[in-house]
Amino acid sequence: MPDWMPIDDPQAVPRAAAVIEAGGLVILPTDTVYGVAADLWQPDAVQALYDAKRRPPDRAIPILLADPEHIETVAQSVPDAARRLADAFWPGPLTIVVPKRPNVPQIVSSLPTIGVRIPDHAGTREVIRACGGALAVTSANLSDEPPALTAQEAAAALGDDIALVLDGGPCPGGTPSTVVDVSGGDLRILRAGPLGEAALRRALEGG
Repeated sequence: MPDWMPIDDPQAVPRAAAVIEAGGLVILPTDTVYGVAADLWQPDAVQALYDAKRRPPDRAIPILLADPEHIETVAQSVPDAARRLADAFWPGPLTIVVPKRPNVPQIVSSLPTIGVRIPDHAGTREVIRACGGALAVTSANLSDEPPALTAQEAAAALGDDIALVLDGGPCPGGTPSTVVDVSGGDLRILRAGPLGEAALRRALEGG
C-alpha cells in the first residue's frame, strides 16, 4: 500500500519530490480530477505510469506545469494563439497542445506535440515546482475508466503501483480538462471539457 499524506502537510512537497526523483509514482489532486505523476525525464518512471494505468503506448502523457515560464522546458515553440489561451485560462482546466522539444522523451509522446496545462491547485503546483516545474501527469484511474474525484478512488484504482498519495479532499471540478490544438491556425477541440468553444474563441479574439 502507498504512503498517505494530506497535501497541506508541511512535509508533503519534499516527500513527493523525493519519491518522484527516485522514479516513483505519486497520486495528487488537481482542480479537475486526481492525477498520477511521474518524472517526465525518466523513461522508466513514465513506463511505470503507463503500466499502472494500463494505458495504450500510443496515448501521450500530458505535462503539468507549475508556472507559465516552465512551458519553455518542454515546448519547442508556443504559437501566439496558444499564449492567448494560456493567458486567459491558466491556471485552470485547459490543456493546450504545442510542438514538443526534441529532448522530451519519446515515451512521453511519440507525436511531434505534447499537451501542457497549469492546474489551479496551489499545493500540486508546489510539488511540480519542487520537481523542476514540469511533470508527466495523467488522470489517476485505469485507462477508459471514470476519473477519480477523491484520493480514495484514485488509490483504489492504482494503489498497488503507487508510492505516495497526497490527499487534497474531493476535486472541485470533477471533469477532465478541455484539450485544444491551435497549431494549425484555427481552434480544434480535441476533448470537450469545462471550457466551451465560445469562451475559447472569445479569448482568441481578445474579447
